Amino acid sequence: MKVTFLGTGTSQGIPIIGSTHPVCQSRDIRDKRLRVSVLINYNNANYVIDCGPDFRQQMLRENVTHLEALLFTHEHADHTAGLDDIRPFFFRQGDIPLFAHKRVINELKRRFDYIFETENRYPGAPAVEINEVVNNVPFKINDLEVQPINVMHGNLQVFGYRFGKFAYLTDVKTISAEEKEKLKNLDVLVVNALREEAHYTHFNLIEALEFVAEINPKKTYFTHISHLLGFHAEVEEKLPENVHLAYDGLTLEI
Repeated sequence: MKVTFLGTGTSQGIPIIGSTHPVCQSRDIRDKRLRVSVLINYNNANYVIDCGPDFRQQMLRENVTHLEALLFTHEHADHTAGLDDIRPFFFRQGDIPLFAHKRVINELKRRFDYIFETENRYPGAPAVEINEVVNNVPFKINDLEVQPINVMHGNLQVFGYRFGKFAYLTDVKTISAEEKEKLKNLDVLVVNALREEAHYTHFNLIEALEFVAEINPKKTYFTHISHLLGFHAEVEEKLPENVHLAYDGLTLEI
């Protein structure tokens, strides 16, 4: 399995438009962060988790020519706003399989009604194959086994996903003991670490490190990173040996 970080930033990305914050002015490419998303390549199939407003740019940067499925964590715009840009894949492949919570599917139908239309479809619109994700119900996409992980983003339910020894969680603030049990014996964990200051819907750095210590994966990468966390190079030096900051374009072999 190959995992590529398509984006590791927050809802505004880094740099933020018009910001003079030093991190936003950084020339280190690792401090340039598109909206959060990840690409999983398994047995020559491509699976993308979350399809934000930078999706087109991310697909071009990584030279992705086929897409076997889209998985969504939740419905916020930084995770869904790029859905229309699946069109080139649809034109070549047909309906794109989509996996999400029923609530998220309903919200996508509201925002992108023309994609889900079954009658009088606009000829240039893409189409999807809808698959509902249900907590405690593992599923398969082709030959890839997926375990949904139920977490809370403030008061909003969010799905993370486990694929074998790899798990991807974002926009986490709290997670139950039952769901933590699903994250035992991981080789690689990806989880959000927004900033140093506490936040009402996201792990801050201390909370993320405490979570890592409890789950105890072999290696962890932080994502959904704000400019307020600091410069990539400086933060990376302060982290434990088995914990790292992810950055856009980073690829892991798992």
